[in-house]
Amino acid sequence: MIYLELFYVFFLIGLFTFGGGYAMIPLIESEVVTRGWLSEAEFYNMIAISESTPGPIAVNMATFVGRLHGGVFGAFCATFGVVLPSFIIILLIASVLTKIIEKPVVKAILHGFQGIVIGLIIGTGIYFLYQNFLLDSGDSYSLDISAIVIFCVVFFTAFLYKKIKKKAISPYIILLMGAALGAIFFFI
Repeated sequence: MIYLELFYVFFLIGLFTFGGGYAMIPLIESEVVTRGWLSEAEFYNMIAISESTPGPIAVNMATFVGRLHGGVFGAFCATFGVVLPSFIIILLIASVLTKIIEKPVVKAILHGFQGIVIGLIIGTGIYFLYQNFLLDSGDSYSLDISAIVIFCVVFFTAFLYKKIKKKAISPYIILLMGAALGAIFFFI
């Protein structure tokens, strides 16, 4: 039954992924693409949509995949599955955290998670660069100049803004810049 499968898959994703949405992306991709719920191209489009809509990326992706394959109830099952482990873990941690946080083994475990999360995020970032800057034309790859130009414009604008104003540019402005530049390149 698709509802149980959606719940189970996203429950496992929520249970075994630490570090938030970006750390979940490789696991979500593995499960969703392997099961044929989304193609690789659809998956990367979904990441872009999930990033530009309100809410955590894993919840947005679970809701989208669940809705696509099980309707509204499928969206509920997948979304509930991905958030339930965090809810349970936070309840457990909150009830015992003050008693165990200073124990050396707990500190060591949390320190180990930090390295894993950093590795997952960097790996995902590198893979995104690869997927977005190279166009697959069958047997060969070519550079996607428009994606590189958009990245450079947004990156250097954000960098210069931070240098000049001494504060980060609003993510909303960055999203709007990317959307505007994408529209310009699409119509050129």
